[in-house]
Amino acid sequence: MWGSRQRKARRAEKRREGENAGLPEESWFSALEGAGDPGPDAPRATGTRWTLPNPVLRPLAGHALRRIFSTYVAARAWLGVALTLAVAFGNATAGVRALSAPLALCGAYVLQAMIWWLTDQLRVFRALQSARWQWWMTIGVDLLVFGSIHWIDPTANLNFAALLVLPVLMAGILTPRLPALATAAGVALMLLAAAARVAGAVTDSAALMSQAGLSGIGLFVVALLAGELSMRLAHEERTARDSRERARQQAQLSRLVIEDMSDGVLVIDRQLRVRAANPSARRLLVAQAARCPSPPFALRLHPGWLVLADEVEKAFARGNWPAGPIDLNIQLEDGARRALHVRARFTRSRSDGHDTAPADEPLCVLFIEELRAVQARLRQERLAAMGRISAGVAHEIRNPLAAISQANALLEEDELRPDQRRLVRIMTDNIDRLRRIVEDVMEAAPGSLAPSRTLDASAEIAGICSEWARTVGLALGSASRLQVLLPSVQVGVVFDSDHLRRVLVNLLDNAVRHASQAPSCVRVLLEPLDDPAWALLSVASDGDPIAADVEPYLFEPFHSTRSRGTGLGLYICRELCERHGARIDFRRRDERHCNVFEVMMPRESMTLADGRLVI
Repeated sequence: MWGSRQRKARRAEKRREGENAGLPEESWFSALEGAGDPGPDAPRATGTRWTLPNPVLRPLAGHALRRIFSTYVAARAWLGVALTLAVAFGNATAGVRALSAPLALCGAYVLQAMIWWLTDQLRVFRALQSARWQWWMTIGVDLLVFGSIHWIDPTANLNFAALLVLPVLMAGILTPRLPALATAAGVALMLLAAAARVAGAVTDSAALMSQAGLSGIGLFVVALLAGELSMRLAHEERTARDSRERARQQAQLSRLVIEDMSDGVLVIDRQLRVRAANPSARRLLVAQAARCPSPPFALRLHPGWLVLADEVEKAFARGNWPAGPIDLNIQLEDGARRALHVRARFTRSRSDGHDTAPADEPLCVLFIEELRAVQARLRQERLAAMGRISAGVAHEIRNPLAAISQANALLEEDELRPDQRRLVRIMTDNIDRLRRIVEDVMEAAPGSLAPSRTLDASAEIAGICSEWARTVGLALGSASRLQVLLPSVQVGVVFDSDHLRRVLVNLLDNAVRHASQAPSCVRVLLEPLDDPAWALLSVASDGDPIAADVEPYLFEPFHSTRSRGTGLGLYICRELCERHGARIDFRRRDERHCNVFEVMMPRESMTLADGRLVI
């Protein structure tokens, strides 16, 4: 069955190919269709075949047909003048003083050719610019006049039969194959008839008939060759026009893609001139994109770009860019420095060793990114991979850890010696530590999001701080190490109570661990901001300022300054805040509480139990 379907498909394809091969031949008149704007007479697609209506000659400047036809029309006018002068000179030489029929025909031909030439030049009588009228007013008139002159005197000294080659040639160029062959056939029959008419009056009638027959054969060959050449040229012109249109569309598409790319793209020639630069590249090269000059401009225009220009110049000298990207520091016009991650490609030269034509100038295409963005992207990818692996490992650890914890609890129920009880206590501490690590990893892993809801931030934070102080053994009061400053009014925020507890407990654990022993060394502050859309929760401590080289990695996972820390606490805080539309950040202040972690929480109105609405 499959083979039968394949055979049917092949037969259908061959049938379509045969239909396309049997399409009517197109002439130059037909080739004009589609050269300009589509009109009511433009080709119309019907299925897979194209049908051409009666073609219309449109005066298109620069078009090949327009040039050929204009040349033909002008040549007719000057040929008519030359022919009239030749006939008049011949008559004068022969002593003929009366107006002869050939001279009258030549005069009428000159008048018609001149009028039609002016009509063509002035683009008047657009209604007469159809293919049928063009044929009759040019080729038709030529056949009639030249044929009539030859019919009057086939044995004249002037060979008027040679003039018939011109209309037959133009018929092959300007008309389809069948009318062109019909024109050649009509002229050949006329030549034979003219030769037969005077055969009895000449001595060598056989030579005259043979000459007429050979002339007819030559006209057939001229018509066929002209038709083939014109169809080939028309096909090439249509192909070139279609290719140019596709190239234009492709260029527009490429330009749109490059303009919207986040990476900067620079096209640089060997003279270090920037020929093209997309908006991202202009934003990276200058502090303000509006100050970047429009291409083309010199890459050495700004002193801060010299390091980039030197690398491009070295690459041109070597003929290639280094195998991997390179990192460069450029100086902006405002004095700031910017680290760039640079990749490059070279266009290939069209010329090879056997080509004597000059080679195309190679171009260097630079792809530039800000190094900070590249590092952030790599870091995010690495963190995502680590998160997936860590979540899987943590999930597999939970069940064995639960079994170990249960076995350790059973051991605690037995009567143990003091040394054994000490070992059980060590196991209990480490089991709790492993459980916290597993919970942290599972919390940091992507999963189902807890729904956000409106909370009374003042009441929630007060309860969380009191519970945490009791858990860690901190006394509350004026002499306590913990100072909690809350507004006297309710503050409605959008968060989840369990997630808010996790964030605040993590921040309090970190703060009290690094703070001094003085009263109020850890301060919790909740305050509404001037912007009614946000509320600020800050946890500050008076410990040693966090080092500048540690600050960029505070919220990264698995980065900890403690040997027993997991490095997930602040990372989890950030993840939980982002899930509810909040933001967390670190600030260093020049005061007692120098280390401050701030949580910006979105506010929302809430209704209290007594029905009051609080903003």
